[in-house]
Amino acid sequence: MTRYFFDIQSGRDCFADEEGLELPNQKAAEIEAMQTLLGIARDSILGDQRPDMSVEVRSATERLFCAALVYRTPGTRQ
Repeated sequence: MTRYFFDIQSGRDCFADEEGLELPNQKAAEIEAMQTLLGIARDSILGDQRPDMSVEVRSATERLFCAALVYRTPGTRQ
C-alpha cells in the first residue's frame, strides 16, 4: 500500500497533511480527496462562507493530483 497525503487549501488557509493515509491505489486516494473536499464545502456553506478550496494529493515522492471546488457567481469571469 502507498501512503497518500492530503494537503488542504481553503481560501487563504493552507493545511499540510503530516500523517497521510495508507490506501491501496490512486483511485482510493481520488475518492478520499473528493469526500474530503465535499465535507469541507458542506461545512463552509453552513458557516455562510464560499471560499475556493482544494485538496492536493501527494505521495512521499511526488505530487499526484489536485481536486478543487471553485465558487463563482453569475457573470464572474474565470
